[in-house]
Amino acid sequence: MLPQHRWFWVFILLVTALAGVVYNIIFAAGASPLAGLAYGLCVGATALAFDRGLILAGLQARIRRLPAVLFVPAAELAYVAMIVLGNAMGGLVVWTFGLTNDPLGEAVRMTPRVLTYALAVSALLVFVIRMRDLIGAEVFVNLLVGRYHRPVEEERIFLFLDVVGSTAFAETHGDLRAQEYLSAVFATLAEPVRRHMGSTDDYIGDLAMITWPMRRGLQDARCVACVFDVLDKIEAEADSWIARFGTVPRLRAALHGGSVVTAEVGVDRHKIAYFGDAVNVTARIEALCRPLGVNILISQDLLDRLPALPPGIQARSLGAHALRGRGQPLSIATLDRTVDEVVQPLRPLERVSSQARRAAGLRR
Repeated sequence: MLPQHRWFWVFILLVTALAGVVYNIIFAAGASPLAGLAYGLCVGATALAFDRGLILAGLQARIRRLPAVLFVPAAELAYVAMIVLGNAMGGLVVWTFGLTNDPLGEAVRMTPRVLTYALAVSALLVFVIRMRDLIGAEVFVNLLVGRYHRPVEEERIFLFLDVVGSTAFAETHGDLRAQEYLSAVFATLAEPVRRHMGSTDDYIGDLAMITWPMRRGLQDARCVACVFDVLDKIEAEADSWIARFGTVPRLRAALHGGSVVTAEVGVDRHKIAYFGDAVNVTARIEALCRPLGVNILISQDLLDRLPALPPGIQARSLGAHALRGRGQPLSIATLDRTVDEVVQPLRPLERVSSQARRAAGLRR
């Protein structure tokens, strides 16, 4: 079964294919619905690939950094180019498989009517995609289907990623520049979070809240792998960060999971919100990063539920700590890279004694 976020893109492609069929019915009297489907699918796939950064990602990034007065015309020209390219690809497919009697030159030619129709359909779909991006992919779907119209109790994993030094950056460079900096950092999180099937559900000042349903986040230790992939991506782009902002972002991360009540709240502005001890505990764990001198913390409860850590990552116990608002101390650990060790899945007998070994400070 395809993950939920992939079903969305399949749906978008099917809509573009259907739009091609509708065009053929309206303007060509339904002479070749298959040709319309091929055109719609090729145009939609090309425009979607550009929008998602799968092709010409550098150009798209430069366009998004333009001031508003230049961004709109530049974006429109880029989409026109993608539509022309997609139409040419569709024409080649149609001509190759003999879906129409048009010669190749006629099949790949872009007419003003086709361009206008394609731009109208693209504008509608881009609006839907932008709304999805604005409120989060999973939240967008859940709001549409009304999954949390009534409160639901479920288990989720929470990852809090805090941008270190953002206040000092704002004092030095001003609030507008600081907001640009934070926006760039949060944009960097998007691809790793998407790849590890998480959902960026909220931004609280300079902190991003990322969540997974418990089962999905535990599988292949996605919640842990996501943290290190984000750090790797920032490190790989260090020169670019220094050129743009004069610094490379540093993040503090906290991971915890447990039972929460998830509900749709709000009247004029709807939002999916989480209520429960797991959210508060994650925030308290993140606050411990600074006094403990580490950048990544994970609760022992969540660590023990992971089938294995990703290769090259190891856990180091930091003992039990009292958390504000929580009666019982919580055992936590930090996550480090290791060069010569690969963490293997725990066998049943090993799992029983794993907490004791971590408390003794032994590495797996």
